[in-house]
Amino acid sequence: MIKVIITGSNGLLGQSLLSLLLQDSAAYQVIGFSRGINRSGRDDFDYVSIDLTNQKILEENILKFQPDFIINTAAMTNVDACENNKKECDALNVGVVKSLTALATKINAHVIHFSTDFIFDGLQGNYKETDIPNPLNYYGVSKLKSEEILRNSKIDYTILRTILVYGEVFDMSRSNIVLWVKEMLEKKQEITIVDDQFRAPTYVVDLAKACKISMDKRSKGVYHIASNTLLSVYEIVQQIAIAFGLDANYIKAISTSTLNQTAARPMKTGFDLSKTKKELNFYPKSFTEDLQRFKENGVK
Repeated sequence: MIKVIITGSNGLLGQSLLSLLLQDSAAYQVIGFSRGINRSGRDDFDYVSIDLTNQKILEENILKFQPDFIINTAAMTNVDACENNKKECDALNVGVVKSLTALATKINAHVIHFSTDFIFDGLQGNYKETDIPNPLNYYGVSKLKSEEILRNSKIDYTILRTILVYGEVFDMSRSNIVLWVKEMLEKKQEITIVDDQFRAPTYVVDLAKACKISMDKRSKGVYHIASNTLLSVYEIVQQIAIAFGLDANYIKAISTSTLNQTAARPMKTGFDLSKTKKELNFYPKSFTEDLQRFKENGVK
């Protein structure tokens, strides 16, 4: 039986991974680490309420469970909040990874860590795993620092970079682009959306699946996981309206230059998925197809 700790088990990706791994409880013993009470709506796994930035408590619990894999989904992902609170951002996005890497060295565990398209400057788009990072904001800087900690370690690690993750789980502490757009259009509220930034959104079910594949294969190194089509954020939102049969007239296009965002965003990301297809045998679909599956899976 493979013993797996999931940090951030209350989050969107954390809960999605719990659901996936616990389908095969004979193969995986799963332990969830997260803040506050267990919000997953299930009690068929060990849960530890923990402040991951407390090194002493984190060490006690990691050494207690002695996992084979540590899947780190915990992160501060609000880009503007990271810009305004660099210390807090570093504590979770960098400090926790440093602690987990040191502990994984002690117990010979494999760390799977999630990173972001925001480590790139967005001048090129369609990024390969080997392209040179150049983050424009502190969130991207913090995630790049976390990647470098793993790269410079001697442990087995996997870094899964992803883009604009969406989906729905039992108890959501925050929204995501699909749920937010759906809610606003259902309320018939006008939304202004940038038409000059380009992304390839990622369905959380697929991200969890790719993570499990990388774990089962014990794949090492960096992989890119996202949908296979690059769209402007405006096009993404239009597709959400179409998928849920909502009125797209409430969507108004604006340019990035009219926004007063604290942190700069890369204009064009998207990933080259060749390595993911070849080594993980995982074939991402288009955002349109993913949205349809999300809808069929019973989005509220």
